[in-house]
Amino acid sequence: MAPINRTPLTCLFLLVIFSPKWSPNPGGNAAQAKSPNIVMILVDDMGYGDAQCYNPQSKIPTPNINQLAREGMRFTDAHAAGPLCHMSRYGLMTGRFPFRTNVSLWRKQPLIESNQTTIASLLASSDYQTAMVGKWHLGFEENGYDQLLPGGPVDRGFHSFFGIRASTDIPPYFYIRGNRAVSPPTEKIEARNTKGWSKIQGEFWRAGGIAPGMELKNVLPRFTEEAIDVIERHEQKSAGKPLFLYLAYPAPHTPWLPASEFRGKSGAGMYGDFTMMVDHMIGRVLAALDKAKMTDDTLVIFSSDNGPVWYENDVERFGHDSSGGLRGMKADAWECGHRMPFIVRWPGSVAAGTVSDRLICFTDLLATFGELVETELTDDAGPDSISFYKTLSGQSEPARPTLVIKSGSGFMTARQGPWKLITQLGSGGFSKPSRIKSGPDGPSGQLYNLDQDLGETNNLFDEKPGIVAKFSAELKRIQDSGSSRNP
Repeated sequence: MAPINRTPLTCLFLLVIFSPKWSPNPGGNAAQAKSPNIVMILVDDMGYGDAQCYNPQSKIPTPNINQLAREGMRFTDAHAAGPLCHMSRYGLMTGRFPFRTNVSLWRKQPLIESNQTTIASLLASSDYQTAMVGKWHLGFEENGYDQLLPGGPVDRGFHSFFGIRASTDIPPYFYIRGNRAVSPPTEKIEARNTKGWSKIQGEFWRAGGIAPGMELKNVLPRFTEEAIDVIERHEQKSAGKPLFLYLAYPAPHTPWLPASEFRGKSGAGMYGDFTMMVDHMIGRVLAALDKAKMTDDTLVIFSSDNGPVWYENDVERFGHDSSGGLRGMKADAWECGHRMPFIVRWPGSVAAGTVSDRLICFTDLLATFGELVETELTDDAGPDSISFYKTLSGQSEPARPTLVIKSGSGFMTARQGPWKLITQLGSGGFSKPSRIKSGPDGPSGQLYNLDQDLGETNNLFDEKPGIVAKFSAELKRIQDSGSSRNP
């Protein structure tokens, strides 16, 4: 296994905060000044080791992500709320661990309740103009695609939305503006696979309905144009209000559809070429901020929603380790499933070229934004959200309380300090074997000291029964209490 790179963090999830009237206040409380605009860019299925700022041996050029890392703070212990798309996004939006709801219901109904606080509703209540572009994947009330689609972004805190229901390999395929299909998916598209790759890699998509004239290869550039339009319109008509833009790219998730100018340009096949295209699109959004003279007043956070679909034979074939030395892949309880690149750029407040090893989770953004705008969360809002706002300005903060993650197949993981407990044996996700039955004389779960064993190769479950008992009790407490905010 390749050694993990501990150089500056790359990003898969981009958060940008910008305001023409906002003045940076290094070492002080930025919320005392004009609230900054916020743009958050979340990419899809990009690995910890894909961006070169996280992995100098990466075969994928990522100049725009690298620039963000040079100009901001790179986090090395940042985690998605879950190792799958809908889990991750639920935690990001609500500040709740995804195990607290039935995320499998997203296909037919909203996962977020109408009275739940989201990062969008929190900021909207603080006079932000809130806009979302891209992949939602948190459900709508579906009663036919020629009807209104309630329960989506515009009903959960965003003033505007242009995007898609889920991934570009999950039908039906159609654009949504506000709460209505731009054009219903009345036509059909056949399934696609690519020779030489697994059944869930390459130009993979499922058969199903598609809107007339829609081409999946155009989705990524279309979202970039929409995001740029949001920035340009806000700069012209903001009337002094700050902007929150959430740009959720559905790439480099399958189907891998790089434009002609990127094909064959990386050293990691179709996946690497498509990831190059994603980096290029991020560069276009950053250039739009430059053009609007917003860059100096902008906070940027970039991250990915979960780990990559990249197998060991892919590493051997291309010499590219998408995991950056972590164990596993998407859906797994192991680190590669949910440890994400995460970069924050905030000129004048976040020191350039810095690295933080603080443990953070996507659920923590709600409390962090709350501290930014000086809004205290209510008891029922963000029960698993812990602010890392002071970390951004280099101040010390107490260690994060226990982080809980549920794997794709239901394994529970508890993390505190260097210790990580996984309640069962196996990956808990896409890596084989997913589940291993415990024997009479062997361990029934997994325990790792990540400070000493980031690759999760030395299971200490039987050697440290006291730690296992402590973590198991804390995990049960968090599950039963409905909150992890107050340990």
